[in-house]
Amino acid sequence: MSNTKFLTRRRFLEITVAGLAALSGAGALSGCQPTVSSDETEAESTAINMDGKNVVKVYNWTEYISDDVLKAFTKETGIEVVYSTFDSNEAMYAKLKLMSNRGDYDIIFPSTDFVDKMRKEGMLEQIDHSKLPNFKHLGKAFLDAGFDPENKFSIPYLWGSSGIAVNKNRVDIDTIHSWNDLWRPEFEGRVMLMNDMRDVFIIGLLVLGYPVMTEDPQHIKESYQILSKMMPNVRTFNSDAPRMPFIEGETYLGMAWNGEVIMAQDQGMPELDFVYPKEGAIMWMDNMCIPKNAKNQDNAHAFIDFILRPENSAIISEEIGYGSPSEAAKDLLPPEIANDQIIYPPEELLSLATFRGDVSDSTMALYQKYWDRLKVDM
Repeated sequence: MSNTKFLTRRRFLEITVAGLAALSGAGALSGCQPTVSSDETEAESTAINMDGKNVVKVYNWTEYISDDVLKAFTKETGIEVVYSTFDSNEAMYAKLKLMSNRGDYDIIFPSTDFVDKMRKEGMLEQIDHSKLPNFKHLGKAFLDAGFDPENKFSIPYLWGSSGIAVNKNRVDIDTIHSWNDLWRPEFEGRVMLMNDMRDVFIIGLLVLGYPVMTEDPQHIKESYQILSKMMPNVRTFNSDAPRMPFIEGETYLGMAWNGEVIMAQDQGMPELDFVYPKEGAIMWMDNMCIPKNAKNQDNAHAFIDFILRPENSAIISEEIGYGSPSEAAKDLLPPEIANDQIIYPPEELLSLATFRGDVSDSTMALYQKYWDRLKVDM
């Protein structure tokens, strides 16, 4: 597992919520200027105009695919991969918005909430499933989700989850089953929450039994109210490196990404473990999509199907360090990875997982108002 890549990718994903909230508050999301990734060179910008050549133009997260798989694709198909990168969902979205559906890219890799947003805004082509024979290898838990019913516009790529990290030397892990446990009075000053507005509010919504995609102002207000009661327990908000408050002994349990727990174990803290709450973990997933008016759609489908081959999905998952949505790929992974229930929880737990989808700008602004107030409540 590539821990460096894991942290880089996950940190960028966290930035997405804060950035979107700021843009929404300014009321200018659809018209903002793109933040071009530092990884996108002048040569890559020029290469994007290679019309008439046998290419597929890929726009992906930084350090988020295997070079060996890309080379194998070109060797087998003769299709050259023109590869560019972004470092946040906003940067990708804003750049495509600025391009006004010109079709300069053939494949993009948005997260679930941006799949939802972009399909609603007519920014994606429908996927032709008849051209994806390897689609059959994907697990049902990752398909037909609310952010893209029937996977008309997106194909799962890699995934991870947020649950409860527990220091077993400080807390009896057998007593931790629910998000509700973070409110227990004996954990005063020892709980960590991630600095992720949407995910923290989803905890409140799950505990209250409300839909995580609610736009009802009363639901969001009640989520704030119940979260404010947890604040005496909260020692810190941390999304830069959520494992560190545990390693440094500040916190005993709290919200964390599953990969951060794996990293802590690798860095000498085997007592840190991970619990999938009974209400459901909060899932993130990145997906392969074809932007509207992409010029090389047949090549795009060929690329997606090549990635979906179990042997290629397994290489990517092992090299990058995230869970693969392909059941057949999981079977090809080393046992110490495939059998690690932190990375690959049992199906009964996975079935309870929640994916984050898009909400309106006005709802994001409401979240931001209560988020700012919640920080004051600490």
